[in-house]
Order: sequence, then C-alpha cells, then structure tokens
Amino acid sequence: MTRLRVTPGGRGGPGRLLVTRRDGTTVAWYDRDAGRISLFPGAGRDEVLAALAPYLTGQVSVGPPPVPTPADLDRLSLHPDDDLAPNRPGEALHGALDAAPDPGGGPGERWRRRLREAAVRAELAAQRDVGERLDRLDGAGWRVLHAIPLPGAAPSHVDHLAIGPAGVLAVRTVAARDRRVRIAGPLLRVGRAAPLPQLRWAWHAAECAALALATAVRPVLAVAEPRTLDGGPGGDVADVRVLRDTGIPALASLGGVLKPADIEALYATARDRRTWLSRPPATAGAGGPPGPAR
Repeated sequence: MTRLRVTPGGRGGPGRLLVTRRDGTTVAWYDRDAGRISLFPGAGRDEVLAALAPYLTGQVSVGPPPVPTPADLDRLSLHPDDDLAPNRPGEALHGALDAAPDPGGGPGERWRRRLREAAVRAELAAQRDVGERLDRLDGAGWRVLHAIPLPGAAPSHVDHLAIGPAGVLAVRTVAARDRRVRIAGPLLRVGRAAPLPQLRWAWHAAECAALALATAVRPVLAVAEPRTLDGGPGGDVADVRVLRDTGIPALASLGGVLKPADIEALYATARDRRTWLSRPPATAGAGGPPGPAR
C-alpha cells in the first residue's frame, strides 16, 4: 500500500494535486489542466502513479518539474513555521518539561514544584497515549493533527483534531492515571481532585475548530487509563462524546460523512497555522483548564 498522500494544491488552484509523504514533504504534483505529472528527484515514479491513479484522466506525461519560480515554491509547501503537521501530542508540555527548573525556594516550594512536574508528566503521557491511538487510524482513512494552538482565551489548544470518514472530531484528553472518573452534568472529576468543566472545554474547542474550518466539528472527550468511568463512557454527555482511550480504535469502523477528497482538503486547511489565527471570544464563564498545555 502506498504511503503517499494526494491533496488539493491549495494556492495552486483546483487543477493541481500535490503528492506528499506523511511528513508533509512534496514529492510530485499533478497538473490536471496540462495533463502532466512533475516528479521531484528521489520520488518513486511507480509509487506516485499508484497514489494518483484514482485522479488521472486521459493521457498524462511524467517528468521532472520545470524550474520553479518563487510563486511555485510558495504554492507547493507551507513555511515550516506555519505547518502544524509535525506537532507532537502535548507539544507545549514538552517545552514545560525542558525548561530549566528554578533552583530557588525553600523545601515547601521545591515539593510543590515536584508535584507540578509530576502532573505535567502524567498529562503528557495521556496526550501521547491518545495521540498514538488516533494516529493508528491512518489506515482507515483518518488524518490527525496534534496540539493546535488557539490564540486568545482558553482553551488555548485543540489537543487532537481527527479528520476522517466519520467527520471532524476535536478530541480533548483527560489524564485519569488509574483513578475513578465521574461525570455529572458539565463537570468531570478525576479521583479526589476538584471537579472541572472538561465537557464545556471540549465543546468550546470544537466550536473554535468548526468556525476556523467552516465545517461541522464534533467534540470528543478521551479519558486515558481510567480505573472506572461513570456517567457517560461510549455515549454522549451534553453533546460531547465521551470514551475511554481504549475505545478510540472503534472510530475506524465509522463513516458515511466525508469522502477521501474532502478529508484531504480539510486536512490541508487545518495544518496551516494561519487558519487558526482568528477565533471567536471565549464563551462567557468558560474559564480555562490549568497547566501549560492549555
């Protein structure tokens, strides 16, 4: 099976399709108006043709690309600073852990600092768990982005955005760490911690994504490693789908909403950081979750 992706050319116009690797590197493009496939050096001709086979019409020529102009280069790829595809699950949490700890403070402050660091590590582990499970949906036609920044008020990130046959999902992660999770109304409580409006945060992140992408986005709350999950596993609570991390693979069996071309078009839009620069003000009273990743 080919590991290449075919996406609309964006600023290249509707007559151009880009062929890219999973990391976003462009290896070829197909100019439908000219009937020509341009291969970059090192691209596998047979693999590119196999990826483009569903889109080819009539006779086509295959060869190296013409010498690109600056405008061509701008159309072919995003600037690395604008491409969200390389983002890791919990991207901001990596920065929080990498920052040098403040050696100052007394024993009490150092103890609190260790507690905060342990909480960040647990949150990062949950983000990785959910993110890796979502990434495995790739074979079922899903495209996934992680840690999409939302400028302005909370929530400051969409933890994971999954685009696939079942539609677009904004997935928020909750780290349970083998503790009981209880859902009552809009509040979610992990163990003995204070209840938090996790469902409201999930819904608001989905609302921001829907406005940015101009399409319907469903909020999902993925609870990582709960001992028990009371009040909504596998169902909807306040219009938010709640599931365990182990329930993510079941999304592969869902479909009937988006076609492959629609999935690729939405993914191409979503991976561009500039898509997310404008967003609505936070819902009144929405508040924001604690922690550096939020």
